[in-house]
Amino acid sequence: MTETLKIAIAGLGTVGASTIALLQAEPTHGGSGRNIELVAVSARDKTRDRGVDLSGAKWFDDPVEMARTAAADVFVELIGGADGAALDAVEAALGAGKAVVTANKALLAAHGMKLAALAEANNVPLLFEAAVAGGIPAIRTVRDSLAGIPIASVLGIMNGTCNYILTEMERGGRSFDDCLAEAQRLGYAEADPTFDVDGFDTAHKLAILSSIAFTTAIDSDAVLVEGIRRIEPADLEAAEELGFRIKLLGIATMTEEGVDQRVHPTMVPRGSALAETAGVLNAVSIRGPAFGELVLSGPGAGGMATASAVVSDLTDLARGLAPSPLGRPSATLSPFRKAAAAGHKGAFYVRLPIADRAGAFAALASRMAAEGISLEQIVQKTPHRPEDQPALSDQTVILVTYPTTEAALGRALKAIEEDGIIVRAPHIIPIAHSN
Repeated sequence: MTETLKIAIAGLGTVGASTIALLQAEPTHGGSGRNIELVAVSARDKTRDRGVDLSGAKWFDDPVEMARTAAADVFVELIGGADGAALDAVEAALGAGKAVVTANKALLAAHGMKLAALAEANNVPLLFEAAVAGGIPAIRTVRDSLAGIPIASVLGIMNGTCNYILTEMERGGRSFDDCLAEAQRLGYAEADPTFDVDGFDTAHKLAILSSIAFTTAIDSDAVLVEGIRRIEPADLEAAEELGFRIKLLGIATMTEEGVDQRVHPTMVPRGSALAETAGVLNAVSIRGPAFGELVLSGPGAGGMATASAVVSDLTDLARGLAPSPLGRPSATLSPFRKAAAAGHKGAFYVRLPIADRAGAFAALASRMAAEGISLEQIVQKTPHRPEDQPALSDQTVILVTYPTTEAALGRALKAIEEDGIIVRAPHIIPIAHSN
């Protein structure tokens, strides 16, 4: 083991610059007895001032060339993206016998199995704590602290952009579009927010965490994904009245038939740890029969929060720690088995815009009963309209079901639609249990 751990960083955006700032503030980390020295960097614009000292680092225009040839022990990939330069550079670094640290969840969700096998074949570490939940040690907790202990589920708020938007919608009764625009002004959301608000970012993180928790191959294509665009102030108002908050959750559960992976808005009980996680914060809940529930919460994004996770991986390498990328050799992971989505069981909130006509309520109840669905609550909401606008000929009905299957609920709603009762598409939000 050399006295100095030499690193090369590709990508000098917010996270890259913050990582360098942390390292330069404290070159020796965690009592490892080794300095961590930046010896090479690569980014698009060499002239840009990033607020950190790069004078001692060799500049590379091509990150792939840097990965192959830089005199570094560790290649840190902070470029982003599932393919292109990020993938090529990580493969080149592993092939050259360099350890890799990355914060790239899209890369790992798409190519994690291949990269883990390549790292193992070259006997070098591949670490990615920063890829899931930013500064929260979710990967380390599942991979190391709970190694060998059965896990029943992992779930959580894993996208700060969505959590901020939902928090602001609830606090101010504002629309999704209004709160998204504010998030973009504040830098919490990208100009194109699709990756975040449509749930794909959370899905990538969930697939990685699920693989480690359940010792299965990564399969991000097997995640059922729904974002937050359809959430309306009326849903948040109803959630408050029912004792819930709406959060975008990533949920992975081990079932008898396989792993159920899903990302969707969920009603969570007020007072719970997830419900009280507001703004851009993240929270991850890990549940198992031996330990009950562990909840980790904190900053899930941002330069310093994500950089702290990158530096923690570098510190592990400086200490000589090199866990298997996915907790165990990739060849020993079980093939991914996907649980049938229609078999998912739980309680549901359903917002139904229905025709305002006699017998509509009775028809709703009849169709639900025909599928064996019991209703805990049924509430009629009259939309507020300005005095100068005519009243609409439809009403909104809120249903809260007792636990049922998605398949049964789908059949009931299809029958209600065929009856001509529904005037627009219903909105369904699962309700999380309180324990």
